[in-house]
Amino acid sequence: MKNSMKCVVALLITGSVINGSTAQTTSLTTAERQEIINQVKQAVLDSLHNDNNPQKETFKHLTVSGYLETYYSYDFANPSNHVRQPFVYSFNRHNEVNLNFGVIKTSYDNKKIRANLGLMAGTYSNDNLAAEPGVIKNVFEANAGFKLSKTKQLWLDAGIFSSHIGFESAIGKDCWNLTRSLMADNSPYYETGVKISYTSDNEKWFVSGLILNGWQRVYRPDGNNTPAFGHQLTWKPNEKLTLNSSSFIGSDAPDSIRVMRYFHNLYGMFQFNDYIGLTLGFDIGIQQNSKGSNQYNPWYSPVAILRISPSEKTAIGIRGEYYSDAKGTIIATGTPNGFQTWGYSINFDYNINKYFIWRIEGRGFTSKDQIFMLNNAPSNHNFFVTTSLAVSF
Repeated sequence: MKNSMKCVVALLITGSVINGSTAQTTSLTTAERQEIINQVKQAVLDSLHNDNNPQKETFKHLTVSGYLETYYSYDFANPSNHVRQPFVYSFNRHNEVNLNFGVIKTSYDNKKIRANLGLMAGTYSNDNLAAEPGVIKNVFEANAGFKLSKTKQLWLDAGIFSSHIGFESAIGKDCWNLTRSLMADNSPYYETGVKISYTSDNEKWFVSGLILNGWQRVYRPDGNNTPAFGHQLTWKPNEKLTLNSSSFIGSDAPDSIRVMRYFHNLYGMFQFNDYIGLTLGFDIGIQQNSKGSNQYNPWYSPVAILRISPSEKTAIGIRGEYYSDAKGTIIATGTPNGFQTWGYSINFDYNINKYFIWRIEGRGFTSKDQIFMLNNAPSNHNFFVTTSLAVSF
């Protein structure tokens, strides 16, 4: 082996081979030099493809992905502080180019253990994690889990997760509209806790149970030691139909003034053909008036989204929605009728290539009370236009 290494070094430097026994130099022909180079290359490749190579075993289960979405939004109310609306938690800056959401994520999964770590930045994280301290504002995901069964897809995971509620997420390219719906912006985007989940052998059923720190919480509110619970049940018999039920039960207040919140999300996604899809969703929740009370304040929100894809590169999204929170449980307005608002939007998407997508959307709100501003006067209406450019890998 020692003499072989000498041969390789000599070959690379001088094109000659050292004879170890006689200390003489033997010149090689061009064909002989090329043969040795090919042998070295093959040895390196064999080493890299060796299944017993621990480095290869680790890296083949490791993936790195990223997503970045910049945007510009113009609100015709023209707010001087550049904040569009207090009940919107994504794409919420007016008349400025900004970063809505950027994330770099590393995942590991060897079919027995798995882990995810994602770090993020942008106005999305600033708005949604405003109550969280320090560096936690920049954590998109941080969780780990292990498989509980050798034969079934039964897992136990713990950490910070994307929410089990709803069909929308922070990853804009996976959503049919540029901006998020009222129900998405006003229900959890993320959660922290532990969950057990099961996927059926035919992958048509998914069910999970969760114990959580609270309603979109990493840190519990001070004085709150009441665990929150949730469930998710998804049925996907084929690629054209998805039905989902998710729930939350818990309190978001200190135990001394604990008020219980009960919430359910239901949605269906229907892909009729390659060109037309429809999503229907409905949120409903109730929360106690006060600790121990039998009186509850309700809120609810239906949404319908039609997606038309004229070609592989283009898509159109049309959305109609309504959000009713008369008592201001989730969205406080301080007005007689609370937040009772209709929403409508239309967006156009253009997939530049497999990495980049450009989108533009017009969206409006109409409320029962004058909760908006227009031309420096209270108004029932609000309208804005948003465009974005996103890249993913």
